Amino acid sequence: MHLAYPAVLSSLLFCTGLYGVLARRNAILVLMSVELMLNAVNLNLVAFDVWLSKAARDTLHSGQALTLFTIAIAAAEIGVGLAIVLAVYRGRGTSDIDKLRDTAESPDDGGPDGSAPDGSAPDAGAEAVTDEKAEATA
Repeated sequence: MHLAYPAVLSSLLFCTGLYGVLARRNAILVLMSVELMLNAVNLNLVAFDVWLSKAARDTLHSGQALTLFTIAIAAAEIGVGLAIVLAVYRGRGTSDIDKLRDTAESPDDGGPDGSAPDGSAPDAGAEAVTDEKAEATA
């Protein structure tokens, strides 16, 4: 088998994963796209290892060994990443990347000058809530 077939398949997988990372807003889909990219790299490692092992009969198959380490690291990464996404989803109620902000910031907070998001001055009720938050953290 030619080296071009797995290389083309690997590049298609990698481009699909890259598109998924750049275009998707759901954190779980982004993690799945990262896994696609890692699998494309694994396919390339194994393909080049087989291709290079045909030239030398006594090889260590280092590409295949590196692929096993990559699979183990990817499994740990997806476990930790999924745990973080689930914790954020339980706390915020969404896994949309665009809607996730700093934990100290809430959607109804004003701009940097203390004004409301629509440009008007904040009302007295918002100041009371801000004062209560400051007292609770102190």
